[in-house]
Amino acid sequence: MSSQTLHFGVLLLPGYQWLDSAGAVDYLNNHSQAYMRFCGLSDDIVAKGPILEWYYISSDFNPIQPTSGPPQHPTHTYADCPEIDYLIVPGPDPALPLPEGCPAFLQSLMAKDTFKALLTVCTGSLPVAQSGILDGLHVCSNKFALKAMAGAGMLNKKVHWVGDRRWNVDGKVWSAAGITSGIDLAAEFARVHFDPLVVAIAKDVSEYEPKPSHPDSFARILDGVSLV
Repeated sequence: MSSQTLHFGVLLLPGYQWLDSAGAVDYLNNHSQAYMRFCGLSDDIVAKGPILEWYYISSDFNPIQPTSGPPQHPTHTYADCPEIDYLIVPGPDPALPLPEGCPAFLQSLMAKDTFKALLTVCTGSLPVAQSGILDGLHVCSNKFALKAMAGAGMLNKKVHWVGDRRWNVDGKVWSAAGITSGIDLAAEFARVHFDPLVVAIAKDVSEYEPKPSHPDSFARILDGVSLV
């Protein structure tokens, strides 16, 4: 897959956590031909990397304010988004409803044979579950949010919420737990899909050693909490 052009969408939901998006997006992009060329690597190494195209998607073209940092300007809407291979969903307030048109957009994506995977980060999985596309799947989310929503009786019980892992893969759904685990999810995605030399270089460039799915030291947050 490394030499192919891969099209990634990033779903911008109001008030999303900036690091959810920036961590996963930037880590994945460190494997791209463009970034490796920027780093001055040789042409033979650059050729081993993927070409990554990025699309930032919202209900309209109004800027979306994340939890910190500058407003993000969408490049596409649900209606005019081109064909994408993957969609990353950084987490917003988990109690907010999905914007109008978003459930249908997600359902349409998951139904396409050409769509390869959905990657949720942190609370991103909780609003996505409103669309029904996570029903019956094992999915991670932010453990603090899971604990709060379980206590309030607000958890979607059609989803098998995973409380003892940093990330999980179930079919087309790759899900990460809280915030920085999105970088570990991106690293696992890269390990599976990209050339091993490119993956090793990206780790060195990032000065990052990815964490495994489990054991997860933050599983203690959900001690005694029922997610079913």
